[in-house]
Amino acid sequence: MDASKDIARLIEIMAALRQPETGCPWDLVQTFETIKPYTIEEAYEVADAIERNDPDDLCDELGDLLLQVVFHARIAEEAGLFSFGDVVEAITKKMIRRHPHVFARSDADTPQAVKLQWDEIKREEKAERAARHAARTVETGRPAEDFTSGHLGSVQRSFPALTEALKLQERAAKVGFDWSEAAPILDKIEEEIGELREALTQGRPDKVKDELGDLIFALVNIGRHVDAEPEQALRGTNTKFRRRFRFIEENLQASGETLEEASLERMEELWQAAKGIERALE
Repeated sequence: MDASKDIARLIEIMAALRQPETGCPWDLVQTFETIKPYTIEEAYEVADAIERNDPDDLCDELGDLLLQVVFHARIAEEAGLFSFGDVVEAITKKMIRRHPHVFARSDADTPQAVKLQWDEIKREEKAERAARHAARTVETGRPAEDFTSGHLGSVQRSFPALTEALKLQERAAKVGFDWSEAAPILDKIEEEIGELREALTQGRPDKVKDELGDLIFALVNIGRHVDAEPEQALRGTNTKFRRRFRFIEENLQASGETLEEASLERMEELWQAAKGIERALE
């Protein structure tokens, strides 16, 4: 099968990868849930290519992101839910509807007027979506969990998890559901660590995942109380980890060693050396 600029070829490739008898064993076992992390990862890689001003990488990463759309659509089509064509139809319908000043008669002739018009159309779409969800609840007899109502309803679930946690806590704090100082949160963190230890001891993966989430949520909370934005704090630590690990790698190479051959003790020794150099420069 040859490469092509036609989207139909990409759809054919995905269908071939998902063929039960002749497809790829890895692709065949994937679900919406299992490829969800890859979809998020590809979106971040698109953003990274933009930030680096690298058009070649941007083209490549946009292709990877498009593959995720095709992958999800193929899984949905196999389940009889919708197809890639339905995805395209939905977004084209939405864009035409949200731009009446381009595709129909409208008085919106300034950026401000367009923004007001856009917000009004989105409100209409939100009401229509709520009506669909209500109809589906009647049809299936299973009410969908509603995250759009109530005091926390304005916090989008589409945010990255750290950002969502921060905004949920900020929103709850507005009505007094909050600690008055940081110290008690440290006690909460220790409590969550204890519960995580217990789950690990019990060998319960689902419970471990749940307790880990609780611990991270508590860590976000203390970051909020000490004005350390969690996302930026973690990015700083990621940068620090990269720098220290690179120090380990370079020093191993200088002594004729490799990462694979080096013992954990040897790498820890170099890690501590990297930390010492950082402290000396502070």
